[in-house]
Amino acid sequence: MGNPFFEATTVHATGNGRYVADLDTRWNLRPLPQGGIVTATAVRAMEAELAHDEQRPRTLHTTYAAQVAHGPLELDVEILRQGRSMSHARAEVRNLGAPRGHLTTSVFGATREGFAFTDLTPPADRPHPDGCPSFRDPPPADVAPFEPMPFWTDLVEGRSVYGHPGWEQYVPDRAERIVWYRFDEVPMLDDGRLDPLALIVLADTMPGAVGERVGPRERMWFAPSVDLTVHLLDDCRSPWVLAHNRARYAGDGYASVDMALWDCGEACTSAPQLVAYATQLFAAVPVHVRSRVISRRCATRRPA
Repeated sequence: MGNPFFEATTVHATGNGRYVADLDTRWNLRPLPQGGIVTATAVRAMEAELAHDEQRPRTLHTTYAAQVAHGPLELDVEILRQGRSMSHARAEVRNLGAPRGHLTTSVFGATREGFAFTDLTPPADRPHPDGCPSFRDPPPADVAPFEPMPFWTDLVEGRSVYGHPGWEQYVPDRAERIVWYRFDEVPMLDDGRLDPLALIVLADTMPGAVGERVGPRERMWFAPSVDLTVHLLDDCRSPWVLAHNRARYAGDGYASVDMALWDCGEACTSAPQLVAYATQLFAAVPVHVRSRVISRRCATRRPA
C-alpha cells in the first residue's frame, strides 16, 4: 500500500477543469471526513490544473457550504487568474451528484525578493514527544470504554504538551492547547520536505482550545467548522510538528480560533521555525449527553 495522505489527495483529471478522487473512511471524524483532508485534496486539484511548479500554494480559504462524505468525490477547478509570479484558483469538492460541497480559494506564488522575520513566540515549554502522553494511551480504568477513531489510531498521532483529556476534572484558566503531531506514514517529498498540503490536516484541529477553556461540563458539544484559512509559510522537514492552538473569542454560539505550526527539527530540539498559521470560525452545537463520547473526541482536548 502507498502513503495514506498521498492516496487520499490523489486526483484524476476528466477534462474541462473537473477532477475525481476517492476518500476512505479512515479520514472520518464521526461521521464526516476531517475538513482539512478535503481541503488538501482541493488544493491538489488546483495545483494540477495550474501546472506551474514555480508557484506554490501560499494561502487558502475554505467555506464549508455543504457536507462532504467519504467515498467518490468530484472537484471542479477554475483558474481565476494565472500570472507570471502569482495565480488565483478556486475549487469545489462535493460527493457525486451533490449540488454543493466545500469551496476553496487559493493563491499560488513564486519566490519573491523581500524581507524576512517571525514576530510570533513559540511555546516556551517544548518537551520531547517521547515524554508526552499520547492520544493513543488507554484511558483510566474508571472511564467508560469508547471506540477510538482510525484518524487518531492509524493516520495521525498526537502527543499532548499542554491540555487535559476529556475525562479529567480541572479548573479552566486559559483557551490554549499545545500538541505534537505526526503522520504515522509521514508524507515526505523527494526533496526532504513534508508535503505542505499535509500541514492543512494538522492545522484543522482547532476546537480543542475552546474545550480547554470551557472545561468539563455535563452537556457536551460538537464543533462543526464554518470556515478554514491556512497560510503556508515555510518548508517543514521534520516528521513531528508542534501545534500551538489558541481561542481568541467565543460568543453567540460561535468561536474564533487559531493555530501556529512549528518545525523544531528532526530531534525536536532545534529553534522553532514557523511553517504555517491558520484561523477558523466554528459553531458550538450542544449534543445530548448520550453522544458524549463523540463530542469529547471531536471537540475537546484529547481526541482518541
